[in-house]
Amino acid sequence: MSDGEYDYLIKFLALGDSGVGKTSFLYQYTDGRFNSKFITTVGIDFREKRVMYKSTGPDGSSGRGQKIHMQLWDTAGQERFRSLTTAFFRDAMGFLLLFDLTNEQSFLNVRNWMSQLQIHAYCENPDIVLCGNKCDLADQRAVSEDEARELAEKYGIPYFETSAANGQNVNQAVDVLLDLIMKRMERCVDKSWIPDGTVRANGPTNPDMSEGSDRGKCAC
Repeated sequence: MSDGEYDYLIKFLALGDSGVGKTSFLYQYTDGRFNSKFITTVGIDFREKRVMYKSTGPDGSSGRGQKIHMQLWDTAGQERFRSLTTAFFRDAMGFLLLFDLTNEQSFLNVRNWMSQLQIHAYCENPDIVLCGNKCDLADQRAVSEDEARELAEKYGIPYFETSAANGQNVNQAVDVLLDLIMKRMERCVDKSWIPDGTVRANGPTNPDMSEGSDRGKCAC
């Protein structure tokens, strides 16, 4: 698809402590490559990717393909940037919450990030996918898969063990988050939570997928 052709602009935010691999995760998703050099994100950065999304009906049938322009926002994990990053929460439609499987403290801090999301996101139950990153470093593992899945189940969110180094489950995690967002837009009667600019003027004509004029809490 050409640069100007898309039906939806979807913004995701990658969150988590500094050093968990957010930047490398997003580079792996958008470019299919890994940079072993650690570069600390200062404030906010973002990556972009175009994908084709096809919804699946209850009977397993596929709907019309939708052209999605994805903006994946990369946030700084350090506390000194927290007020800046939380300002971006409300404009994001979905969240990739990462922790480092070799760093137990980053896992313990997932609860703090969840609390921040409940306060600052577009609603109290936004769509989130939890990712235990660096699963390729098995000999350095500090968090068990059972522990991580138990926490994800507590919050009612999907969990993936990912590797930004070799790409394991990176695409799958983002695909699941996109599917959650698209299904939320389809089923919500109140569209006020959908950010301005999400639906292109030349995009779908289905009134159920048009965006609301006011922002508010999503009742979905």
